[in-house]
Amino acid sequence: MGLDQILCGGLTPERMYLIEGTPGTGKTTLGLGFLLAGAGAGETGLYITLAETEAELRAVGKAHGWSLDSLKLFEMVPADGFAEDQEQTLLHPSEVELGETVRAIMAKVDEVRPARVVLDSLSELRLLSQSPIRYRRQILALKHFFSTRACTVLVLDDKGGDGGDLQLHSIAHGVISLDQSLASFGAQRRRLHVVKMRQRHFRGGYHDFEIERGGLRVFPRLVAADHAIKEAGEAITTGSPQLDALLGGGLVPGTATLLTGPAGVGKTTTSIQCMVAALMRGEKASYFLFDERTPTLLARSAALGLDLRPHIESGLLELRAIDPAEMSPGEFASSVQRSVEVHGASMVVIDSLNAYLQSMPNEQFLVLQMHEMLSYLGQKGVVSLLILGLHGVTGDIRSDVDLSYLSDTVVQLRYFEALGEVRQAISVIKTRTARHERTIREFQIGDNGLQLGEPLGKFQGILTGVPTFAGESTTLMASQAATVAPQAR
Repeated sequence: MGLDQILCGGLTPERMYLIEGTPGTGKTTLGLGFLLAGAGAGETGLYITLAETEAELRAVGKAHGWSLDSLKLFEMVPADGFAEDQEQTLLHPSEVELGETVRAIMAKVDEVRPARVVLDSLSELRLLSQSPIRYRRQILALKHFFSTRACTVLVLDDKGGDGGDLQLHSIAHGVISLDQSLASFGAQRRRLHVVKMRQRHFRGGYHDFEIERGGLRVFPRLVAADHAIKEAGEAITTGSPQLDALLGGGLVPGTATLLTGPAGVGKTTTSIQCMVAALMRGEKASYFLFDERTPTLLARSAALGLDLRPHIESGLLELRAIDPAEMSPGEFASSVQRSVEVHGASMVVIDSLNAYLQSMPNEQFLVLQMHEMLSYLGQKGVVSLLILGLHGVTGDIRSDVDLSYLSDTVVQLRYFEALGEVRQAISVIKTRTARHERTIREFQIGDNGLQLGEPLGKFQGILTGVPTFAGESTTLMASQAATVAPQAR
């Protein structure tokens, strides 16, 4: 399904295509899935294997839950291949001529008359050839033969040749390249890209994919321009009148709000309160959790009067714990897209961007992919809440990456000291959709969630990272120790 989207509908029939990749990238799985898709449509499929045995192919099918009984499997190295009458079909460069092997393939195709063919693999044919010219001529002969038999062909190649690959690219109607890389930690990452595809538009660039039970699961690269733009609606409340006033009216659909601050200052609680307000209105939301365990988040939220369990049970809230070491960036983008188009989420929370950063090879890719994702969510009219943790508590506080320019609204949460207590302050640095309040408010997290106080006029140094309060104690909120429920401390 994902590969069909990348190819804008699929493959042009009755053409020969090259699927290339190193061992372990899923070429055999892709080939079998291609034949089974045809069998489901009533087409005859033929799998010609020059390297694997029929038993190995059936084992691959069994691992994916497939039955290969509907396919024709032709093993070029039969079990009795060492018998004297089978010497001409034993694939070994020193004993079998390339031409004889090609003729055997042609004979089997004429016998079966398939609509789809997979030839696995060209590496064996390349070993049988004695020169690039002879190899190219035999491949051209195969291509001409298949073109007269009205069948769509996938030829698999292990990228084993030095000069034959480019020749093969010029011969094939289309080329799909699969590769995999191994990070310093976590699972291997697989991706594919379409090198060429004649007479058909396709989505270029790299696309992540996984080999799962049931075949290849491809995650097309998210392109915001491919999706229609939805008009922005009226601003929605955050559940706190004071926070709404600070934002200039609330959260505007189709915008991204970035909440920044040091650890423990209340970024997650603020985002959850905004999300619960949407859930209470009957809207759907998706929460992507990177930083903490799901039971911890649920227990902590319930202690603050923001119980998420009823919304999960009702189906309004989709809560997903993400392991960035096991999930590729493409799969995550696909999950966000699915939450909007399938789940129907009108609000998406990503907690946090710090962990998401670790799933990317470098900051440049993170910014580019995040730009596409936020553009897509904006065009869909989704409210996006992004949490970015900062290093340090006071003084020189820094982040892993600066994403403030991608966000429509930036909310800054900070610690400050006043009268011997560590307190918390919140301010809005920018918003593109309204005239926001430029004051700094103190806030507390109690058993009723986020509570904001009145604007603090005697507040200085918030932007330097060392906020100081020079006012009277009467302008501050009541001591948190007297208002916070014991279970929320």
